Amino acid sequence: MSLFDRPLARRLALAAVSVAALGLAACGPPKPDKAFGEKVRAYLLENPEVLVEVSAKLQAKQIAQTADKARGAIGKYRQALERDPRDFVANPNGAITVVEFFDYKCGYCKLAAPEVIALIQQNPDVRFVFKDFVIFGHDSEVAARMVLGSRDQGKSLVFHKRLMAEKSLDEAAVMRIAQEVGIDVTKARAAAGAEPVTQHLADTHALAQALAIEGTPAFLVGDTMIAGADMRALKLAIEQARAGKTKKV
Repeated sequence: MSLFDRPLARRLALAAVSVAALGLAACGPPKPDKAFGEKVRAYLLENPEVLVEVSAKLQAKQIAQTADKARGAIGKYRQALERDPRDFVANPNGAITVVEFFDYKCGYCKLAAPEVIALIQQNPDVRFVFKDFVIFGHDSEVAARMVLGSRDQGKSLVFHKRLMAEKSLDEAAVMRIAQEVGIDVTKARAAAGAEPVTQHLADTHALAQALAIEGTPAFLVGDTMIAGADMRALKLAIEQARAGKTKKV
């Protein structure tokens, strides 16, 4: 059997789905087809790359479903997404708003970070809102709290950039980087541990849940959500938003 016999793979997959669907639709359990099950198992053992393909398609489908669900809620939460005065915003006077939900220990966020910084620096018309969506534990929360706690010191972007570039990010590294970029650590720590920052992080987490965002990074441009570090899709969404702004002028 050829490794590239996709028609057969599709037939087997469709047959398996059909059997499963009948099982779900019927009142009683379906009669097992041992011979068919053995054929499917043998095929998958011989062609394990089919499982990788199916997994990739399932992931793409789940991402699309998440984006569709989020799209329906974006309008409802537009103000909280784009105009929360507690968020750090780069290029605050930009006409096009991009929102990113991120975590400082997220590997994909770290991969996207250099392009995010370049996008901000090269596109002053892009107003970039950073949402600290803490999902990777204590060290992520420490980093988020310190950035939010030092926001009024005017070093948020460089601090963010350095934290994203740190491969072994822990609490000690956060404090070291804060000192290196010139942040008053004592002042920042006091603000970082205060109730306003705690509430801010909780509100951001609740907002992500309302939008069905389960992972990072997630970008929003207008009514479009880009789940994952798909920078090409993000840049396309920005260009489309820019074209729409130009047409309205």
